[in-house]
Amino acid sequence: AGRGRGKMAAGGAADAQARFGHSVKGLLTEKVTSCGTDVIALTKQVLKGSRSAELLGQAARNMVMQEDAILHSEDSLRKMSIITTHLQYQ
Repeated sequence: AGRGRGKMAAGGAADAQARFGHSVKGLLTEKVTSCGTDVIALTKQVLKGSRSAELLGQAARNMVMQEDAILHSEDSLRKMSIITTHLQYQ
């Protein structure tokens, strides 16, 4: 009878060990899934940041072009003012 209990105890221990292994595998799977989700979110954020930098660079280039246009317009207005002054003297 003592032998039967030993086998049952060993069987119970093996069963508990199997359940523990299954539980660990489940937790590990959850962690891997969570990490994968985090990596995807991080990748999206990095790409978004990269796009933001690109848009800021484009805005800066547009601003420089606008500044050149404004300076050119200012120069043209100055010249027209001089011409207007000359025409008024005639």
